[in-house]
Amino acid sequence: MGKYPYKGGEKMKKIIVPGLVAGIAMLVVGMIISKLFNLAVPTLMAEYQNPALFRTRLDPQMLLFFAWPFVLGLALALVWNKVKGVIPGRLLTRATQFGLGYWIVASIPGMLITYASFPVSPLMVTSWTVGGFFQAIAAGAVLAKING
Repeated sequence: MGKYPYKGGEKMKKIIVPGLVAGIAMLVVGMIISKLFNLAVPTLMAEYQNPALFRTRLDPQMLLFFAWPFVLGLALALVWNKVKGVIPGRLLTRATQFGLGYWIVASIPGMLITYASFPVSPLMVTSWTVGGFFQAIAAGAVLAKING
């Protein structure tokens, strides 16, 4: 029996480890960006505390909020593993191109429909959009570094 006893084990290693590390990076970057926005615009925090819009931090379902970057990290690692060969350049260029591509395809339409569908302020949507951009670049950097 080899190091990876099941078929595809080596491939899974190239997805799971980078995906989880990308999840950590996105979680940390997201928390930093959120903190910076809340410091710069204190009224934003009041919007987060509106129970008609958001669950309280004590709600057990809020734990899923912390799972989101890991689920996304694994999905992005799977996509990265398929497209990394067609993204040229050095690490930062590849990370930026991958992150920007994901951000344009998923975040921009997602934020547009969020703004159209939910009673949240343009500032909140802007903070999520900006945060999503930096999270996408961070994920791209991790994936390019670990699974170049």
